[in-house]
Amino acid sequence: MQLSIMEFFQSIASPFLDTLMNLLTMLGEETIFIIVVAYFIWNYSKKKGFAIFSALAFVDIAMGVIKALVKAPRPFQVIEEIKGKRVQTATGYSFPSGHTTGAASFYYSLSYTFKKRIISILSALAIALVAISRMYLGVHWPLDVFAGLALGIGGTALLYPIFDKIYDNKATLISFTMIVGVISSLLAFILVFTIEGGISDPIGYTDVVKLLSLLGGGYIGFSLAEKSLDYKTDGTIVKKIGRFIIGLIILIAIQGLKAVLPDHMIVGFIHYFAIG
Repeated sequence: MQLSIMEFFQSIASPFLDTLMNLLTMLGEETIFIIVVAYFIWNYSKKKGFAIFSALAFVDIAMGVIKALVKAPRPFQVIEEIKGKRVQTATGYSFPSGHTTGAASFYYSLSYTFKKRIISILSALAIALVAISRMYLGVHWPLDVFAGLALGIGGTALLYPIFDKIYDNKATLISFTMIVGVISSLLAFILVFTIEGGISDPIGYTDVVKLLSLLGGGYIGFSLAEKSLDYKTDGTIVKKIGRFIIGLIILIAIQGLKAVLPDHMIVGFIHYFAIG
């Protein structure tokens, strides 16, 4: 059954669909998530931005650990007839689909946040298109995609209200984010050395390091900001646009450093910690 579905997608492949699916799969990638969450926290609602980021991070970390434990190969790695495309985004193992998990969590959160019919429809469409794109590109089995959908939506439905409630108590929020941020960062740091030392599987746990680092940096930064700055998201349109542009420039600068720094695990840890 799974192979038949994969063969169908291979049979309809064309240059046009290749381009389209490459674009659609980007809806499930970190760039969009980071930009939107940053806008929420800086200009719209810190509470909602915190809940979206937290649910997405925890769900993605769970996804990464499952990948590392199951160690399922990707379709193009085991079936010669399946041609993998955009394989640079297919890091780690196959089950469950990381793009689908992330998209399901992120777009479900947007739907839950706004509770508007049009946003719910567009969110469901985005999730479905990301899921289809991963199968079309030959990087995930249908089972990977369905597991990603279940984990992304189910996990976020459970976690989002919890993080929403945590935000309402400032003392709890500051303590929670600092403690979890430090623990997450330490786990990432330890994993770096176990991977470099040949103890942990680099294919399975490299992405987990990135996710833990992102959560650690994001939470520690959020805790310090809430304790010391307590900035507001309101302001004039000009002020909001300026704040957003400055923030994006900083993020782009941090991202740009990745291209010139050594390709080393500890550098990756620092990079994602700074992005967070």
